[in-house]
Amino acid sequence: MLYLGCHLSASGGNLEMVRTAQSIGANTFAFFTRNPRGSQARKEDPVDCEKAVAALREAEFGKLVAHGAYTMNLCTAEPGARAFATNVLCDDLRRMASLPGNYYNFHPGSHVGQGTDTGIAQICDALKKALEPNYPVTVLLETMAGKGSEIGGKFEELKAIMDGVGSDRIGVCLDTCHVHDAGYDIVNDLDGVLAEFDRVIGLNRLCALHINDSKNPYASHKDRHELIGEGSLGLEAFRKVVNHPVLKKLPMILETPNELTGYAKEIAILRQMEE
Repeated sequence: MLYLGCHLSASGGNLEMVRTAQSIGANTFAFFTRNPRGSQARKEDPVDCEKAVAALREAEFGKLVAHGAYTMNLCTAEPGARAFATNVLCDDLRRMASLPGNYYNFHPGSHVGQGTDTGIAQICDALKKALEPNYPVTVLLETMAGKGSEIGGKFEELKAIMDGVGSDRIGVCLDTCHVHDAGYDIVNDLDGVLAEFDRVIGLNRLCALHINDSKNPYASHKDRHELIGEGSLGLEAFRKVVNHPVLKKLPMILETPNELTGYAKEIAILRQMEE
């Protein structure tokens, strides 16, 4: 069984997200832990979390893939902003303890001219602090497109972060648009890309997928998502993904430019592809 879902609004609470996911044929979902373009977080509601956990268990959902705010840059050059980002990360993981056993995914960050090695070291420092309380959540580093000074466009960069932190509670979320734009040819050589991932990082650390087509050509080092089958990856690439023995058991989150009705259609398309 495929675990398919999409990004949902958290404004109505966790239980409401479970119900919305079920209404569109999803059995996992993603949500932002706080305003994706800011730092404001929704008021915590322990009762809502308890009800959501029970509903998720009853409906046999796959693991959820929460997403950190886009503005959380753990390797910005400004020390005050970097400390603020670290505090946001720490608070997000604390909040995720109310939905235990799930994933928290984030963009590693952009070193903004400091250099990749410095950026990786700063990300590691933040993650060590955030992981110290040992909350019941696994942190996922997202594969990136490699635009500008962002870190994570190469598997080796993600591996360096994981090695620097030294925790078994860090994994990877592979974004199909991002890796395609970064120069990993999942359209023509999915097995080869996964073999490279296994060589560098280890497939045991691959925990989730973001399922997105791309508006950009291969290895463009950009990041613009497209509807499934309407971009440069094409439908057949996703047929390979959802049927790959390594990938098909992972939670797959759609981040295409869509509304709920569109996500429902894409979820149905992907389910029909399953062999």
